[in-house]
Amino acid sequence: MILYPAIDLKDGNAVRLLHGDMDKETVFNENPAAQAMEFVNAGCEWLHLVDLNGAFAGEPVNAAPVEEILKQTNVPAQLGGGIRDMATIARWIDKGLSRVILGTVAVENPDLVREAAKEFPGKVAVGIDARNGKVATKGWAEETDVMVTDLAKSFEDAGVAAIIYTDIMRDGAMKGPNVEATAALAQAVSIPVIASGGVSSLEDLQALKDCGAALNGAISGRALYDGAIDLAEALKVLKA
Repeated sequence: MILYPAIDLKDGNAVRLLHGDMDKETVFNENPAAQAMEFVNAGCEWLHLVDLNGAFAGEPVNAAPVEEILKQTNVPAQLGGGIRDMATIARWIDKGLSRVILGTVAVENPDLVREAAKEFPGKVAVGIDARNGKVATKGWAEETDVMVTDLAKSFEDAGVAAIIYTDIMRDGAMKGPNVEATAALAQAVSIPVIASGGVSSLEDLQALKDCGAALNGAISGRALYDGAIDLAEALKVLKA
């Protein structure tokens, strides 16, 4: 299992939100690239980046700090938030991004996901953000009637590299991930699943590792910034 340290970008800073609420932010670092280097120096193999402003705006907003992270670090990075057309996808991949995460557009324009996955094999992931089992879009501001598993299954034959599953009510709350729902999703599809939302201790990582489904990895943010998870220790746990 891979541990993906999260760097959420808002107004140029590395922040964490509570339950995805843009008004409930904690700024952890005003220099996201320096934060990224801290994670890389601690041994992380991937970085998970989110353009929070972009998720609401529907287009990239924090491009400058993302580009700086890509320039300074030598590990692969995935990015979500405001990526909703082929031109933006191509631009980010040209700039050295290893994987784009398509969220809102996966619900509103699934054909784009298919086209992008075909055009850029292995470089397109789908972000599924859920509240009570239903998919939320537009920076989690809008709830749909689409069920998580139905959306995931609809991309089974599309060549999608991964599904990033976030339980919104766990995100940033330090209450542990929704292990049961994550495992159920991973068992329902053949696409690799990455757990996100609420991963706040080594025990949480162990629970995901032992959940009965072969997860690709887990994303953690606040716990790494607060020191609740020691990154080097966590990497050992996941490799054991």
